[in-house]
Amino acid sequence: MDGVVQTSTDSGSIPAGPVKRAYDAQGSMNDILRVATAEFAEKGLSGARIDEIAAATRTSKRMIYYHFGSKEGLYLAVLEAAYRRIRDVESGLQLDDLAAEDALRKLVSFTFDYQQDHEDFVRLVMNENMQRGQYLARSESIRQLNVPAVEAVRKVYERGVLEQVFRRGLDPTELHMSISALCFFNVANRHTFGLIFKDDRSSPAAVRARRDNVVEMIVRFVRK
Repeated sequence: MDGVVQTSTDSGSIPAGPVKRAYDAQGSMNDILRVATAEFAEKGLSGARIDEIAAATRTSKRMIYYHFGSKEGLYLAVLEAAYRRIRDVESGLQLDDLAAEDALRKLVSFTFDYQQDHEDFVRLVMNENMQRGQYLARSESIRQLNVPAVEAVRKVYERGVLEQVFRRGLDPTELHMSISALCFFNVANRHTFGLIFKDDRSSPAAVRARRDNVVEMIVRFVRK
């Protein structure tokens, strides 16, 4: 009989019931985080709507609260995931295989390219600064995630000092801040800067030129 699944038993054939799929909790959470990242990046914490996030995912508002507890809990999870992604990629750069100056160039180029390609990350950081970092302050994992970022800069810098190509006396955390500032500005201020100075720098050639300038500024700052 068409459309009916038969199963054989000793007493004859009976229709089988519908097959129930196990709930994929991790897949559901990943889907929620993906959609929520775009929602919070675009609208900030106050403007984002859980209803809209639920409507754009394979789950419900009730399940979002089940997994993350509250809107603020979801926002914090989005922040943690955003920082985790950049640090996971950064950890695979294999900087130890390069001479110190080449390693520094690679690290700065990566930071520039990542922020250029992940505007959501920049907008999330901007929004959290508007919140004066109050939600980030609740996360021990974000603070721990950023320790390796400064450590990577420190190792490259100290190697450069030993190789006698970098000058002494620089603070690795300050150097990390300078790299972040130059790369961050290029995304955070691209619209206002372009409008004020009538200068559209969105072409691939312009982006490459800006990246090269940022890399050169950092290298010349630390070089002996």
